[in-house]
Amino acid sequence: MNGSVASGGYSEEIIRLARRPSGLGFNIVGGTDQQYIANDNSIYVSWIKKDGAAYLDGRLQEGDKILAINGKDLKDLRHKDAVELFRNAGYYVSLKIQRRLQPQNGPVGHGADGESGGLPLAAILVPGLALAATAVWILLRYRQRM
Repeated sequence: MNGSVASGGYSEEIIRLARRPSGLGFNIVGGTDQQYIANDNSIYVSWIKKDGAAYLDGRLQEGDKILAINGKDLKDLRHKDAVELFRNAGYYVSLKIQRRLQPQNGPVGHGADGESGGLPLAAILVPGLALAATAVWILLRYRQRM
C-alpha cells in the first residue's frame, strides 16, 4: 500500500479515481444519522461494484473508512450529505481513506512479503481428512473379511 502508517494499527492512503459512466463504483454507509458502527459517525465503503472505477483501480476495499473526498473532511456529516458530496465531486476524485491493518500471525518480521510463514489451514486439514478416510476404508475392508 502506498499510504502512511497511522497510530493504532491503521494506515491512511490517498486514492485517486476517474469516474466512469456508471459512477465511482462503490456504495457508502454511515453518517451522523445512520451510524454503521456504534458511536462512530464516519463514512465507510460497504460494497464495491465489479468492473466499476474502484474495482478496476484495485486499492479501495470494503470496510475502508473514507476520511475526505477532494480534500473535504467527511467527519460528522449526515449520510445524505456525504452522498451528495460524492455525486458532485467531479470526474477525478481524490479519496483519503483509513484502513485497519491486519494482524500478523507468527513472529514479528517473519516473511518479507507480509506473509506469516505458517501453513494454510487446508494444508493441515486435507491430508488429515485423507488419512482418516483411508483408515475407515481399511477398517471396513478388514471387518468384511472376518
